[in-house]
Amino acid sequence: MSDEKNNSNDDTSHSAHAPLIQPKRAGLWSGLRSSFLAGVVIAAPVGITVALVYWFVTGPMAKLDAFVKTTLPDGGSAIETFLQVLPGFGILIAFVALVILGAVTKNFVGRSIVSGWERLFESLPVVRNLFKFFKNVFETALQQSDRSFKEVALIEYPRRGSWAMGFLVGETKGEVANILDDQGADLTAVFVPTVPNPTSGFLLFVPREDMRILSMSVEDAAKMIFSMGLVAPEFSSPEEALRKLEKISATPQRTTLRSRLFGSKLSQNSTI
Repeated sequence: MSDEKNNSNDDTSHSAHAPLIQPKRAGLWSGLRSSFLAGVVIAAPVGITVALVYWFVTGPMAKLDAFVKTTLPDGGSAIETFLQVLPGFGILIAFVALVILGAVTKNFVGRSIVSGWERLFESLPVVRNLFKFFKNVFETALQQSDRSFKEVALIEYPRRGSWAMGFLVGETKGEVANILDDQGADLTAVFVPTVPNPTSGFLLFVPREDMRILSMSVEDAAKMIFSMGLVAPEFSSPEEALRKLEKISATPQRTTLRSRLFGSKLSQNSTI
């Protein structure tokens, strides 16, 4: 009788400590699937980056190198023959030529020559459209001015209560600033990209006081937009950071008599 009571007590205690829902054991297929996805996440960015770099080096850069070498005069000397087969020599010559061209165009004579070439291209019916397009693209991409992405903010778009992430372009200028002068002095141009294609978007002019500026960097915001919100940067609120500091300060530090006598460095070495 007592044995039955003991067994019943053991069963009830075991059932009390046992979880109500037993976790499902991961099978072989689920383990292989998770390992495969982890491998894809690691290998895909590396493989794509290596493939693009290889294509760029063996494609456009190799063609530029061969083109420059064919335009160089070959007198038949040993040095010229060696330079013709030297890899990357044509790219080096092209780089030096671009540096010289940029230095020449900084003076009055160079700017006059460049203006003449631009007027010539702009006078041609079909060529002028292509020339203006690529000129605007390269000037926008290479210029370093105040009209670049520096901050990230949240704005209410496309309606009140709905928030969208945007990049602050800069202060609104020109006719737009003149027409919207009643919106305040801090009217800011904001680029709101579309998801999942951030190459397109909307240019909005919003007062700075109506924005909520974020502390995240432009790179982290771009990652969040590319991933459609799946990849969010780590963030700790000031209250949470203060709680962590208080917890660290409240944790008692282990000190020994040896560390008190000979210093903290010796204590660290002895602990290790």
